[in-house]
Amino acid sequence: RWQKVLYERQPFPDNYVDQRFLEELRKNVHARQYRYRAVVFQSGAVVQQLCSVCVFVLTWWYMDAGTLSPQGLFGLALVSSLLGYVLFDAVDGGAGRWASGRTRWADLKSTLVFAAFTYGFSPVLKTLTESISTDTIYAMSALMLLGHLIFFDYGANAAIVSSTLSLNMAIFASVCLASRLPRSLHAFVMVTFAMQIFALWPMLQKKLKACTPRCYVGVTVLFALVALAGLATVSSVGAVLFASLLLAISCLCPYCLIRLQLLKDNIHGPWDEAEIKEDLSRFLM
Repeated sequence: RWQKVLYERQPFPDNYVDQRFLEELRKNVHARQYRYRAVVFQSGAVVQQLCSVCVFVLTWWYMDAGTLSPQGLFGLALVSSLLGYVLFDAVDGGAGRWASGRTRWADLKSTLVFAAFTYGFSPVLKTLTESISTDTIYAMSALMLLGHLIFFDYGANAAIVSSTLSLNMAIFASVCLASRLPRSLHAFVMVTFAMQIFALWPMLQKKLKACTPRCYVGVTVLFALVALAGLATVSSVGAVLFASLLLAISCLCPYCLIRLQLLKDNIHGPWDEAEIKEDLSRFLM
């Protein structure tokens, strides 16, 4: 009788298998079944990050055109940061702060150091890219923002995810765009606003998503409407295209994912690689 072993000589060819070989065939053992509502909820992270980039670019557009003053943007960003700071602690009752051991005084010192450092180097940021053409600056900024969206941590466990790289690319894009603004004060406010929307805002999003899902959905919808309203003041065609993109990501793509799950046909059987399930820690001592 044929045995599935290689250490014994058998009167069969090397590629011989009997009818029992396919009895262990299994299909889609590790396949996950998704629900449409859950996938739409998870797509909110992508929608919010796209809206963050849109709001950042629109803010730079308004400042470059003189429609928005740096003092007004700084005041608005300061008020929103204070509200977000209070909301960040109120969502979980301060449990996250208690676990991290970080005090409010430490947060205040970090904020003051960052603001002073950025304000002191704002003249350097303003003149840093004077020798580079404006078209090159715009191309570099677009490339960096695209890389920020690609490497951002949306909650997936993948090798391409890098929060540090994503944030650095967004800050680099903000420095490039800030260098084309009229004054050093504009550059300071622009870089500060970039840190708020690309570093602090995602932290609040994750906290809302984990603690209050309904509030997270409401904030996502409101943020998307604000981004669309701002974009409509610049280009109505761009607003329509951006709205179509958001609807495709939040509604169409989850539907396609669920439909494609029905076509998945992964096979598992005795040809799979062997998995060592025994505890071998005693051999490592």
